[in-house]
Amino acid sequence: MNIRILIIAFAAFTIAACTNKTEQQPSNEESIMQTDKVSQTEKQQEGLSDSTHKELKVLLINGSPRKEGNTYLALMEAAKELEKNGIATELLQIGTQAMHGCTACNHCKKTNRCVFDDDLCNRAIDLMAECDAIIVGSPTYYGQPNGTLLSLMQRMCYAAPQVMQNKPAAAVAVCRRGGASAVYQTLLMPFQMLNMPIVTSQYWNIVYGRDEGEAALDAEGLQTMRTMADNMAWMLKRIHNGNPNYPERETERKVTNFIK
Repeated sequence: MNIRILIIAFAAFTIAACTNKTEQQPSNEESIMQTDKVSQTEKQQEGLSDSTHKELKVLLINGSPRKEGNTYLALMEAAKELEKNGIATELLQIGTQAMHGCTACNHCKKTNRCVFDDDLCNRAIDLMAECDAIIVGSPTYYGQPNGTLLSLMQRMCYAAPQVMQNKPAAAVAVCRRGGASAVYQTLLMPFQMLNMPIVTSQYWNIVYGRDEGEAALDAEGLQTMRTMADNMAWMLKRIHNGNPNYPERETERKVTNFIK
């Protein structure tokens, strides 16, 4: 009799344990849903969705005639930080090459290319078409950017605004002591006319140094470059995470030369 009771109790316990295990164990469909949810979360944390596997790239333009001077050093500090964030970079070095000024011929309005094809302008336009953001850097000359860089930026923006539109942009100014604020503001102004989000940092994007390599001693300046690069990477990943939902703008742009 006691043995029969023990057998019945053991059988009931076994059935109950199996039932609990079945209830606690998720179904195959639930397991797949949970896995997909985790995978989607990881992708969101990376800032990229299933809708894009595009490699993000930033164009850096060095407006200094010194190939590896302080402007180069500042831009490379930003480039290294961008690459840590999974963003590719490409450097365009202006160097000592001659640069045409805009002659207002309006040839570019028909072709989206500059009529002068013997300098870096059209090369820069082609590179910008392949890139998702831009950083320009210049030394300070009498409170102004390098004229070659400024001419290049003016022609790029005028000839091919469609390759600039909506892409994040940043400027970097390098100086010995003063004038960098004016350079920084001047470099940003073309971007502000083309609906390009300006990437900021913990301070204005200014690095100090005169002799080649001195910028490496400006700890705050280099940190400012890294912070700017982190902010740009964050912005790029958010923009390219599915639909960026760019603002709807008026189709007809109004141009007023003077007010009567």
